[in-house]
Order: sequence, then structure tokens, then C-alpha cells
Amino acid sequence: MARLAEGDAAPDFTLPDDAGNKVSLRDFRGQKVVLYAYPAAMTPGCTTQACDFRDSLDSLNAAGITVLGLSPDSPSKLAKFRERDALTFPLLSDEDHAVLTAYGAYGSKLLYGKTVVGVIRSTFVIDEEGQIEKAMYSVKATGHVAKLRRELGV
Repeated sequence: MARLAEGDAAPDFTLPDDAGNKVSLRDFRGQKVVLYAYPAAMTPGCTTQACDFRDSLDSLNAAGITVLGLSPDSPSKLAKFRERDALTFPLLSDEDHAVLTAYGAYGSKLLYGKTVVGVIRSTFVIDEEGQIEKAMYSVKATGHVAKLRRELGV
């Protein structure tokens, strides 16, 4: 599995969001984007992380940063997640794992001591020109957003 590094071109994509609208990375050129990949909507860790992004969204947006969540969940499950937790940023559905794979966020990982294949919790900061500014793999659900904000000076 290839991982992205600083300076790499961010793989472009067009995916459905939780409302079924098509969202393309190229639509955000000229803006800094935080794309975070998470394993499954409505699970405890993923909920904690999503709510941390929600609670930090005003300060991230004020710094010119757009947040996009990415998971293999269906748009309908993502819609339930958005509604249940009052999430206020786009949740993108990658049911065939193509985008997750392109970002190096899908593959073998350790889960409770066993090797499994799945989503590797990851965060990517994509600059205004579509280049990877930061690629962080195997991040923790708890405390990650605060750490990211410190690194971005937000």
C-alpha cells in the first residue's frame, strides 16, 4: 500500500455525500482542506472524532480550512450519523474503497492484536493547489483534532 507524503499531488475524487450530492476535491481549489478518513459512522471512536471536528469547525473555517469526512459507509448511513450527532461538514461515501486506497488509508492494520484489512484512521491536509501538506496515518480518535489544530496554528 502506497502512502502519501508532503508535496504529493492529492488524488482527485468525486464522491456522493450524505445527501447524495456529488462532491469533488477540485471544487475546493484555492482553499485548504482537511480530509479525514474514519472506519465506520456511529461507532464510539468515529463519533468522538467527528464531534471534535464539529466542535472545532468554526475556528478551522475562520482559518480558511474546509473539513471533509471520508468513510466506506453508504450515504444513507452517513445521513443518520449527521442527524444523530448534528455534524455540520460534508461526509463522503467511498463504498468501493477506491479513494481510501488512493490515499493509502485502506489496507492491513492491527486491530486488537489481529491483522485485518480495513480503513486506517488517517488525516490529510491538502493545500490550496491540491498538494499534500500533511499525511497522518494511524491517528488516534481522541485528541487528534486538538493536536491537528496546534500543528496548523488554529
